[in-house]
Amino acid sequence: RDFQRVTHLPLSGVLDAPTLHQMALPRCGTGDRESRAAGAQQASAARRHRRTTQHGGRTNPSPQRQADLAPFAGGRWYKRHLTYRVVNWPSYLPQREVRLAVKAAFELWSNVSSLVFWEAQDGPADIRLTFFHGDHNDGLNNAFDGPGGALAHAFFPRRGEAHFDSAERWSLHSGKGRNLFIVVAHEIGHTLGLEHSPVKSALMSPYYKKLSKDFVLSWDDILAVQNLYGKPSKGLAIQLPGKVFTHFQDWSVDLHGGDRQQRSLSAYYCHSFFDAITADADHNLYIFKGSHYWVVPASGNASDPQPLQPRWPGLPAGIDACAWSQLSGKFYFFKGGRCWRYAGSTLEAGFPQKCSSRGLPRHPDTALYFQQLRRLVLFKGPKYFVVSEETLGLEPYYPRSLRDWEGLPPGTTGALTHHDGFVYFFRDDQYWKFDRAKLQVVATGKWATQLPWMGCWDANGGQNLF
Repeated sequence: RDFQRVTHLPLSGVLDAPTLHQMALPRCGTGDRESRAAGAQQASAARRHRRTTQHGGRTNPSPQRQADLAPFAGGRWYKRHLTYRVVNWPSYLPQREVRLAVKAAFELWSNVSSLVFWEAQDGPADIRLTFFHGDHNDGLNNAFDGPGGALAHAFFPRRGEAHFDSAERWSLHSGKGRNLFIVVAHEIGHTLGLEHSPVKSALMSPYYKKLSKDFVLSWDDILAVQNLYGKPSKGLAIQLPGKVFTHFQDWSVDLHGGDRQQRSLSAYYCHSFFDAITADADHNLYIFKGSHYWVVPASGNASDPQPLQPRWPGLPAGIDACAWSQLSGKFYFFKGGRCWRYAGSTLEAGFPQKCSSRGLPRHPDTALYFQQLRRLVLFKGPKYFVVSEETLGLEPYYPRSLRDWEGLPPGTTGALTHHDGFVYFFRDDQYWKFDRAKLQVVATGKWATQLPWMGCWDANGGQNLF
């Protein structure tokens, strides 16, 4: 019942389906020490909010709100200037963009409080952010559990530690993977002394939520940190919407100059994950990541990164999946529940459409034109969906189990038919070579170092990047 109360579920006291589903969701691994008290005070949260007054854009807690917050505080720092250090980070994420994301996460909190943060690139720091695998000497209760489940955990002042699960797939944009910025911002809250919030919209709610266009910090987050550290010295709390923090790769372009960034990104996808991939009739590969794409011709010499908009006007960044049709010669893009169809660079009339209303999966993992079926195939988790190109509707008797594609794992991020006749599927740094006649995987390996036609051979000099 305590768990159901804190997570806003019906108080059945039974491990029913909704409760089990909630327990399986990705979340912060920091314990809900005050979950019972938080649940008991959930009903008063709205009353506390109504007692809050607004003056010139500032959010001011009432005296009662300050008293209410006291039981939730996990300690506090007794100074206003704090240093932080990013000890390590996933090798597939560029250091510059990781540092930008972490800096932005700290600034979320300094914008609404009296705190000031400085990065220490080496040596001691008040707050340290570190990535670990599995058991990392924090006690068995704090051992990371692989993808899903606990994403990260942190310790209250003044230990100053935030730990992140290296087994998760981390992202710096709004596409696939766990958004590193939003998780770092949550864990920073713990290092400042904030407990989990019973308010569902709060950043300090224990469950992971995707970055949206709304304000990242809720009224509850702001009042909690101001209760510990006071308002900003200039008196004005600055709130920023999530859309500002969507693509840290683009931040780097703005901050460091386009020419310099173009050169550094020329082989960027080789050192990272990508959002989607496809190939056209001339055997050109199209590799998509964030707001850019690369073209890799049959020679294997990758182009510089190109912005999406000039080539495909109206296409959003961070697509979920893409396929080029061998039947019509058109590009199909999928993101969320919507789809786009382009003839060349022209978006066809009536698009984008809400394809999920026709039975297509939201946020598909992979899209592929499969010659044997003369249909589009979408993959999502343990299922695949066969789609008519004419109607973009689901064919009868689908979806079916991914077991039909023997040896293919769930969660691939892209696929293409190569001119050698095989279909190649990709996920993270791995590829799976699929025989269309046998309907089974016949080989697997690391795409950046073992597939020269992916355009990464020169970029990594034959060295293993991962």
